[in-house]
Amino acid sequence: MSAYKQFNSQDLIVSPLEVNKGFYFKGGDILTGSNVGINRFTGSKGDYLISGSQLSGTISGSQVPSVLIYDSIKQLYYSNYLTSSAGFTSDAITSSVLLGANEAGNTLIGGIQQTNFYNYEQTTLWPSKTFPTSSNSIIGVISIPSKLFGDYIQPNSFYLEGISGSIKDDGEGRLLWLHPNSPSSPYEYMNGNIIYQHGIITLFDSETEGDASEALYGTAVYGSSKYGITRVPRIDFIESFVSGSNVTMSFSSSYKLFETQYQCTIDENEFNYTLNPSAITGSTIPTVFSGSNLNFENTASIGVPLGFVTSSYFEPYITTVGLYDGDFQLLAVGKLAQPLQSSPTTDTTILVNIDR
Repeated sequence: MSAYKQFNSQDLIVSPLEVNKGFYFKGGDILTGSNVGINRFTGSKGDYLISGSQLSGTISGSQVPSVLIYDSIKQLYYSNYLTSSAGFTSDAITSSVLLGANEAGNTLIGGIQQTNFYNYEQTTLWPSKTFPTSSNSIIGVISIPSKLFGDYIQPNSFYLEGISGSIKDDGEGRLLWLHPNSPSSPYEYMNGNIIYQHGIITLFDSETEGDASEALYGTAVYGSSKYGITRVPRIDFIESFVSGSNVTMSFSSSYKLFETQYQCTIDENEFNYTLNPSAITGSTIPTVFSGSNLNFENTASIGVPLGFVTSSYFEPYITTVGLYDGDFQLLAVGKLAQPLQSSPTTDTTILVNIDR
């Protein structure tokens, strides 16, 4: 049997709870698995009407034209940086004021001062957003599905390793690269970014700001190995991470849950009597008839609590808490780890936490 008590508004507390989970994948086949679904694309600059049939993507059935990959990444994350230098945003459009006789007569000449686009900035520091715009530009894009990154990828958790070295983020949306032939050297900044809340990683090349790419001075070829090249060639660098099978990737995701806490408070004068029907007598009612009017009286103790229940030392135990809606339909059941004795002298509060 059950005893019911109505919740008040102060008995319910809803609070956010952020949970984190780390992922580790090794091998291109693992990335494209149905339970993972990390897709990798190559984007190229071009005309969709001419080269729209050139598809890209490592997951079969989820391929996209290369030119659309290039144009989408440029528009979403780099549109304010195309005419800038050193990876900083270009100047906002400004206008001049032609003064009139009064404030109402002032006239704006030129564009209105504004930020052209929202590019999902990851930092207030140096953004390092240099986007390749030459006619043969190639970009690499890694797309992590939301089922893995949750609300966002945790900063300082992304790591990608392949034959062209290893890449990690610096916690500000910028990427760092380590040369494969110099494992003891420090990481250096490269062209490319990570958009934490979208699970998008862009790879452009291995050059750092101010460095020349694909320097060939002192190059020597021995078999399939190259020596003396200060930078991995751009297309080889991108392809090794985007389409190569010898890759390792790890990151941590973050997801916010909302926890509802129900405070089930039992006052000292409540629920101090057992609801167990076995504590009530239930024998058949015998009767004794007397007198000419057939008067009778009950001689049984049916419906009477047993003796130990009426003792001043008797206190029932609580084993289960149920949550009901307004129609008394059971919604949730919580079992206590061990029976809780009801107190006739102090209030008792049982906390029920439900994540949603």
